[in-house]
Amino acid sequence: MVDEEPVGIRAAGGVAWRSTDDGGVEVCLVHRPRYGDWSLPKGKLERGEHPLLAAVREVAEESDVRAVPQVRLPSVRYRSEGRPKLVDYWSMRAVGTGGFQPGTEVDDVCWLDVDAAVERVSYPHDAQVLAAFAALPRVTGTVALVRHAHAGRRATWSGPDTGRPLDAEGVAQARALAPLVALVRPVRLLSASPRRCVQTLGPAAAALDLPIEVCGDFDEPQPGQQVDECALAAAGRLVELAAAGQPVGVCSQGKVIPGALARLAGRDDDFGTAKGGGWLLAFTADGLLAADRF
Repeated sequence: MVDEEPVGIRAAGGVAWRSTDDGGVEVCLVHRPRYGDWSLPKGKLERGEHPLLAAVREVAEESDVRAVPQVRLPSVRYRSEGRPKLVDYWSMRAVGTGGFQPGTEVDDVCWLDVDAAVERVSYPHDAQVLAAFAALPRVTGTVALVRHAHAGRRATWSGPDTGRPLDAEGVAQARALAPLVALVRPVRLLSASPRRCVQTLGPAAAALDLPIEVCGDFDEPQPGQQVDECALAAAGRLVELAAAGQPVGVCSQGKVIPGALARLAGRDDDFGTAKGGGWLLAFTADGLLAADRF
């Protein structure tokens, strides 16, 4: 097995799509005058930027399309400017445009059905990403699911555990989570009962001007309860929220998330989630399609 060359350039982008009047799908391509090519919108990560944040930002900057990320697509590796480059892609539902203005980086944008887009793009790797997008079923629901941020040690907290607050590290994690939660443009924010869970969604709630709804379905087991019971309740609630067709943000707990996602995925993958970590969940009418860790 040949080791992959270390990545020198990180970039991210997306397949932004919209529905047509006849029930079809169109995707967005951009034309770059510097290269004379047609490609998927993408761009380099800023220092310290999360790839998912960069993908949505670059799609907006290059094509003037505001979009909600849904499913991670295959990443692409190639050499650029003599250096190895890695580009991460996501499918994204277009939710608006601001009125494209030609510029020096991108001077034209077009919307085409997938087959026509595959013919139009200048590079085989873009065609491969489009083919992966075309193979996906229609996404009907999107959830940003996070685990509460760091809240110190239970042993050093003298009050009831449900009242344990975020510590300084957790406050920073909650602030970092806020823009990731906001990417799905949630219409609701739901939290498990403990104070640290509600506080984790606080920065997102402030940025989005949304209330935080406390929902016991996302709580860890109480005395006499089994972890499996809580995982089942959380999984059912996630399905219910996704079926409503509106994106939501949810904060739960470390003993609940792995079991809930395993039930939804129908497999025992590693769904362990670090404090302050989370998942981008995409649902179809048949259930969970993809869980992308962030």
